[in-house]
Amino acid sequence: MLQKSNRRDFIKQAGMAGFGFYYFPNLLRKPAPSDRVRVAHIGINGMGTNHMRWFAGIPEVDIVALCDLDRSHLEKAASKLKEWRPDAKPDLYADFRKVLERKDIDAISCATPDHWHAQVAILAFQAGKDVYGEKPLSFSVKEGEAMLKSQKETNRIFQLGTQIHAGDNYHRVVELIRSGELGKIKKVHLWKTGKPPVFEKATYQPIPEGFNWDFWQGPAPEREYFKERSHFSYRYFMDYSGGVFQDFWCHIADIVWWSLAPEKLKWVEARGPVSPGIGDTPESLDIDFKFKGLDITWSSTPPNLPGVGEKHIGAYFEGSKGSLVCDYGSKEIHLNGQVLTELDHVPQSIPRSPGHQQNFVDSVKSRVQPESNLAYAKAMTEPMHLALISWELGKKLKWDWKKAEFKHDAMANAMLHRPYRKGYDWVAGL
Repeated sequence: MLQKSNRRDFIKQAGMAGFGFYYFPNLLRKPAPSDRVRVAHIGINGMGTNHMRWFAGIPEVDIVALCDLDRSHLEKAASKLKEWRPDAKPDLYADFRKVLERKDIDAISCATPDHWHAQVAILAFQAGKDVYGEKPLSFSVKEGEAMLKSQKETNRIFQLGTQIHAGDNYHRVVELIRSGELGKIKKVHLWKTGKPPVFEKATYQPIPEGFNWDFWQGPAPEREYFKERSHFSYRYFMDYSGGVFQDFWCHIADIVWWSLAPEKLKWVEARGPVSPGIGDTPESLDIDFKFKGLDITWSSTPPNLPGVGEKHIGAYFEGSKGSLVCDYGSKEIHLNGQVLTELDHVPQSIPRSPGHQQNFVDSVKSRVQPESNLAYAKAMTEPMHLALISWELGKKLKWDWKKAEFKHDAMANAMLHRPYRKGYDWVAGL
């Protein structure tokens, strides 16, 4: 008799969807029209440069286009690519829509600021392109919903740029948590140290030549230019991002959603001061999430718990029989009065990644969704957005997981999406 899968099973399966074809490649792979994947990079400064370097190192990838709103970034990126792939001859663009018009491009990587992620991805899906998207997934809850809807309608491939997901340590932590050796996990503590930089005052100056500031702002509210608002430091302004918390949430929450697939959020409460200076993201945060059968906390300081020590980022799993603390590359188990680094009797059950970007390229060819796929990424990202809304409003918020809206709070629900600025509202329904 077939059993109906619940949402928890779905999320776990979604997080593992990319692994099946490593066991049966001849059965699950579909012949690609070409052995080569033609990639365009949109947003090529900072992490965008890393995207370009990673994909340039994959032999079956051809980088055929580079796009950025800052001409200096384009010139620098083209020079770098020449070092890594002397044979590359990419076309250069200032408008990503021109890139999406090209029929010969199979996939894009997107490393724009956060407030552009959703529109770039959705328009790419509609143009028949697969997407490797930098984190966070989206700027708002409704954007994540729209991205998933579009991806399903167009049958495109998506991988979130959570590169740490591909590491062996995370795979092994998931196996250990799922094994039940620590008993029922009742609480998880997450943390990330560090404060945003303090910008005492705005550095007003003319917009640099070759930089399209209006297009850079795009769907965000129109603001006067000062350099602190743009490029890397944009993340410390709520118009475009959510500070240190939004920058690092998915890197460590990833291990929780992969291991436990938290579901049916009941409420969230976030507390913390705003950053001093002209930035307006949180200086620090303490957050409580109440899920069905699981409590999750977030803090800007490490919790005073065994094994945490000086870890600047980490997750601490409290189980009924033992505990486990981990960060990107290490783990420590407290069980039966012992401190261990491994449980050898727990078998390996999750196939290891071929590499985060390689996983995406393999998925483009096979049409099997990768590890950090969109359904999984949306479930993991949504609580981050809800916590920031709680912080901005300064109160505990009750969540109706069935309706995907806050209970009896019109103001909070209005913050599930920010209407796009006129002239940059290119996706219907957002």
